[in-house]
Amino acid sequence: MRVVVLGATGNVGTSVVQALIQDVDIESVVGVARRVPEWQPENVAWRSADVTTSDLVSLLTGADAVVHLAWAFQPTHDPAETWRVNVGGSDRVFAAVGRAGVPVLVYASSVGAYSPVSSEASDAKPRVDESWPTHGWSAAAYCREKAYVERLLDRFELSHPECRVVRMRPCFLFKPEAAPEQRRIFAGPLLPERLAGRLRLPLVPELRGLAFQAMHTADAAAAYALAVRTHVRGAFNLAADPVVDGEALTASLGGKAVRTPVRPVRALLAGAWHARLIPAAPDLFDFVLRMPLMDTTRARTELGWKPTHSSIEAIDAFKAGLRSGHGFPTPPLQPSSRRLKELAAAG
Repeated sequence: MRVVVLGATGNVGTSVVQALIQDVDIESVVGVARRVPEWQPENVAWRSADVTTSDLVSLLTGADAVVHLAWAFQPTHDPAETWRVNVGGSDRVFAAVGRAGVPVLVYASSVGAYSPVSSEASDAKPRVDESWPTHGWSAAAYCREKAYVERLLDRFELSHPECRVVRMRPCFLFKPEAAPEQRRIFAGPLLPERLAGRLRLPLVPELRGLAFQAMHTADAAAAYALAVRTHVRGAFNLAADPVVDGEALTASLGGKAVRTPVRPVRALLAGAWHARLIPAAPDLFDFVLRMPLMDTTRARTELGWKPTHSSIEAIDAFKAGLRSGHGFPTPPLQPSSRRLKELAAAG
């Protein structure tokens, strides 16, 4: 099989490439990104392309499968730009898959595509399967975009029933090499990698509704590789146990839990975001407190997949990556000392 991976140099992309080249059924991988990396694994050919402007049809012609991972998280103060890249770019990818006659499309959706649970369930969130509505959290650009792309895929599947479409819906994904990128995306320029890795929180806020799932990126990548070569269709939830609640998070961070009202924390995040001190918008924080927990039965039974790391091990991997500050030799994952550029990106 010849597999094309769009967005091959980020957190998920690098792990998916590694999983594919270890699969004996995969003959070659084409990694696509805006900037070609220094990383040159065997049997991987790199192509530079932008999903919003490049000729994607010629790039995808002859592929046996396409894995679409390309996504922009910033600038969060310019949602029209992230919409152009994430929604407009995905629309162009799907159209190119159809025109090139690619028989398999695996798309990286997210728990962020799911509709929120009711506020009454915030202390006992339900586990939902893949039939849960995917209307997102309308206030958060990331969720709006993930939900809208699900509708684009609905349309694509109706127009191209010959193409086997798989939608992966993972939870939060961590690995050591991605820690510098994730620090930039969520914490911004005021918290360098090595400083973040040394921080110890004596008091850990315990927030009503804070219960989420996490997993190691390598485990998610294994599921993507299985989806490429296993004759399955539709959506698959991906997550590891245990659920990360206030107690688990406190144990991982080594502090003391302090029951904290949500409003002042939200106000602090909103103030920092409006002052362009952090890049993560407070609307995404709102969704985290309301997002459902995912049932992964379908991935385990139909894909034959199960994670090899616990959620706590995934978080520990992220912390280890912050302490080392090493990153990975691809542009998105390399450590950065260019604080002025990060300040611009935070806007």
